[in-house]
Amino acid sequence: MKDAECILSTNLEGLKLFRRGKVRDVYELGDNLLIVATDRISCFDVVLPTPIPYKGIVLNQISQFWFDFTKDIVKNHLLTANVDECPEEMQKYGQMLKRRFMLVKKAKPLAIECIVRGYLSGSGWKEYQTKGTVCGLALPKGLKESEKLPGAIFTPSTKADVGHDLNINEEEAKKIVGEKIFLEAKAKALAVYKKAAEYALVQGIIIADTKFEFGMYGNELILIDEALTPDSSRFWPKDSYVVGQSQSSFDKQFVRDYLESIHWDKNPPVPRLPPDIVEKTTEKYLEAYTRLTKFTL
Repeated sequence: MKDAECILSTNLEGLKLFRRGKVRDVYELGDNLLIVATDRISCFDVVLPTPIPYKGIVLNQISQFWFDFTKDIVKNHLLTANVDECPEEMQKYGQMLKRRFMLVKKAKPLAIECIVRGYLSGSGWKEYQTKGTVCGLALPKGLKESEKLPGAIFTPSTKADVGHDLNINEEEAKKIVGEKIFLEAKAKALAVYKKAAEYALVQGIIIADTKFEFGMYGNELILIDEALTPDSSRFWPKDSYVVGQSQSSFDKQFVRDYLESIHWDKNPPVPRLPPDIVEKTTEKYLEAYTRLTKFTL
């Protein structure tokens, strides 16, 4: 594993900043977008001041892996991740961007998040305990926390720029994007999840649930943003999976646990992370990458 320079933020002179998200900096290059995955980490909807080494590279490389793995099911926005194939104006940033960027098609994002759940966890588990449903979908009685569902379910949500996304039912989602597009997005999301989950399980990772983003490129629905990363999914280690309890995961679990342990009120000032928490979190991201892709950084 080679040393990687941590990047909290980018300022690519000569390129037009399109959007700065919680993790990614997006620049506009004509009809395309340059997406740079930084090492920022957010918890409880707040971006922390401490970077996680390799995080951006891992997220970017895993997304590229899945885009290629699922392109037979749905086309995606990736044009290239090779600096030599990119416009001249970004060539001088090639070394800094290496392994952490994608040049993509500029699609029009759907105004819903496309969530697929294969296991009962998170907000779905909370709702099931009180109503026996997940996002209004009735489930069999007697299911336990983290239990595999009889079949994966599609549970859309709103897309909030600030704060939390809100779960909505299918009828509400259809009103937002239209029935035809909704049904296509649902079918594609379920098919991608099924193929990815089956592959990941062989590699020792359970993909409990995941969030996809789709967009319209002309008249075509394509997969955009990131795909099946530890930030957009719940990855559980198969070898420690036990039904009836919460699971350990390949993501920012150590960070969340630390912030809870110091009783941070989730308001500024945002605490810095101690070195051991940063190191453990980096290790989890790297392990997920290696297990899924069979490569090491």
